[in-house]
Amino acid sequence: MREVCLSSRLFARLERLYAEMEATYERVAGPLHFTCKGCSDNCCDSYFLHHTYAEWSYLRVGFLLLPREKQQQIRERSQVYVLACERAKAREERPQVMCPLNKEGLCILYHHRLMVCRTHGVPASMTRPDGQTLRFPGCFRCQEKVEESGLSEEKLPRVERTGMLRELAMIEKDLFAGKRHLYPKVRLTIAEMLVQGPPLVATPHCER
Repeated sequence: MREVCLSSRLFARLERLYAEMEATYERVAGPLHFTCKGCSDNCCDSYFLHHTYAEWSYLRVGFLLLPREKQQQIRERSQVYVLACERAKAREERPQVMCPLNKEGLCILYHHRLMVCRTHGVPASMTRPDGQTLRFPGCFRCQEKVEESGLSEEKLPRVERTGMLRELAMIEKDLFAGKRHLYPKVRLTIAEMLVQGPPLVATPHCER
């Protein structure tokens, strides 16, 4: 087994994509006067799944920058998280467990947070490969802001995710030199990524 790792070129591409996500998020949140500050809820307990080795590798880079003692604490919290989710799913419930990277309402690896964490909350849309457009209303607090704004559906600002998802898919494809389809799919929570450690595959293509 070998670790899947981002080259400096792909790492830079992913960081540019994340910067685009943040800028697009702010362009939508700003006009709505939407902010997470003072929110009674916390989206970090949402059950998000992530699907790329590229983001897994990026998260791993941030994790390894932490002191070893902090890493161990996070691994232990991640194991607790995974067990709690397994119990919830066994009860046929959607898990709602606080992310092991959340400390006092803030993300320990904020700079290395993943795409879902960066785009969640505000209204968004995406067009599937079959041409169907999906629209997401945002979190409950943002929906309240939308209602207060009085904006029509047509004038409501949204994060358009299609191009960003396409670029993430291209980074993932390039990570495996166009042979991504030969490798196992990723469908993991952040906690599962942290418990499993580095993203490993058999005979991977790993740029240097």
